[in-house]
Amino acid sequence: MRTTIGSARNKSKKRLFKRAKGYRGGRGKLTRTVKETLLRSGAYAFRDRRVRKRDFRKLWITRINAGTRQHGLRYSEFIYGLKLANIELDRKTLSEMAIHDAAAFKDICDKVKETLAESATA
Repeated sequence: MRTTIGSARNKSKKRLFKRAKGYRGGRGKLTRTVKETLLRSGAYAFRDRRVRKRDFRKLWITRINAGTRQHGLRYSEFIYGLKLANIELDRKTLSEMAIHDAAAFKDICDKVKETLAESATA
């Protein structure tokens, strides 16, 4: 006869319900539904760890673009000018500078403008 109340089964169910804490209705109370929900939530978590990186990059680019527009540059010109001027700052740092350290960001924009002007005449 098959046993259904063994300690291993109880332990695994307890582990599942612990992970499903806070889920509403059957998603937190019924074993089969909890399993399905946890599988799905794991897939969402895996996917969204990658989506988060995309979203932050978009945010940084938007902030940099807003900052460069104030100094008469477009984002694409600014990034190209950074490459020409050999300024190796990542987008996260540049966006933080655009928000919190406007003077330093203005200096970088001026340096980029100079570099772009030199490359245009050369």
